Amino acid sequence: MAEKILSAKTNIEVTAGDMIVTPVDLVFAHDGTMPLAIQQMDFLGKREVFDPKKVIGICDHASPSPSERISNVHNFMREFARENKMPFFENGDGICHQIVVEKFAAPWMTIIGGDSHTCTHGALGAFSTGMGSTDIGAIMAYGRTWLKIPESFKFKVTGELKKWVYSKDVILHIIGEIGADGATYMSMEFLGDTIDRMSIESRLTMCNMAIEAGGKTGLCIADEKAKIFLESQGRGNEYKSLSPDKDATYKEELAIEASDLEPMISCPHRVDKVASVAEVGEVELDQVCIGSCTNGRMEDLRIAAEMLKGKKVAKDTRLVIYPASRSILIQAVQEGLIETFLRSGASIGSPGCGFCIGRTVALGDGEVALSTQNRNFRGRMGNDNSEIYLCSPATAAASAITGKITDPRGV
Repeated sequence: MAEKILSAKTNIEVTAGDMIVTPVDLVFAHDGTMPLAIQQMDFLGKREVFDPKKVIGICDHASPSPSERISNVHNFMREFARENKMPFFENGDGICHQIVVEKFAAPWMTIIGGDSHTCTHGALGAFSTGMGSTDIGAIMAYGRTWLKIPESFKFKVTGELKKWVYSKDVILHIIGEIGADGATYMSMEFLGDTIDRMSIESRLTMCNMAIEAGGKTGLCIADEKAKIFLESQGRGNEYKSLSPDKDATYKEELAIEASDLEPMISCPHRVDKVASVAEVGEVELDQVCIGSCTNGRMEDLRIAAEMLKGKKVAKDTRLVIYPASRSILIQAVQEGLIETFLRSGASIGSPGCGFCIGRTVALGDGEVALSTQNRNFRGRMGNDNSEIYLCSPATAAASAITGKITDPRGV
């Protein structure tokens, strides 16, 4: 599918290994990467973006601003956005990837983001990947970038997932199987009847974590579910089907039987250090986090609320919940989910990256967190002397109730 998209974009029949220059349909960056990209444009002597409708800025990584320094960074971005008359998303609007999913991403697009988890948007059939601020600045100026066409790795997932087992468990299993470098610079295609039955929200979780196996991008087919999702966002006219050819060849393939999977955990301090919840055992928790660009959507919040309704968070355990966007927060309020969370003892954060990178919610020395985010590297949540485990929203909610890592099937 990566070869198909990039062949169409460049009007050249490309195959894995080819070097190309491709037009970019959308480029975005956040408060951690856009300031450097703007400085790169200044270095190039070009202050005007190539197309103000195709360049967006987002304040999400330190939102709301926790310091004078960050507030000045945000103002620097705002001034640039006003100067170029380009879309700009404020503190509380949400995480860059969720905003792009809701308002911009569509099949057959090329999307480049100043964030490694830009691979998220492959769930809608876009070739989407992250780059550093130097490349982002050049794209903002010229609307093009260079790429090597990636090899493709086929993951065929078939069968029914068990109750309380979700796409997060599937992708953690995959990363545990192939390792953090198992798909380096490859297009990870998620196929099979299990993926076909998944919602777009579940597919977004899968593609979001492609980078954690080294992937250049993650891709799902653009099917009727993608069409319905785009229609729900008022963008149904942007739908165009996408799937691999029946005789497509892959560099590597991995088959997974979904019914064999259990709730999974990624253990400190590597995403590929994966085991089942049962194998990890009852690790005591100081903090549980639900949200992030990986699992902060309505589907995730509904799963957590179903588990938490009528129950209380364990004494001495903190539960923090960060919806992925303003629209998700509004819907969660309307559905009564936020009240469920608050009555359980949870703290609700402003839509954004919040706890995931430790900018607005950090861990103390020796503390242990269980989170639905995508990374558990040492220091990821603001403290080198803490530990982070990764899991699904169901496992997170169940564990918040007991105060220790817990299989959701037993709660």
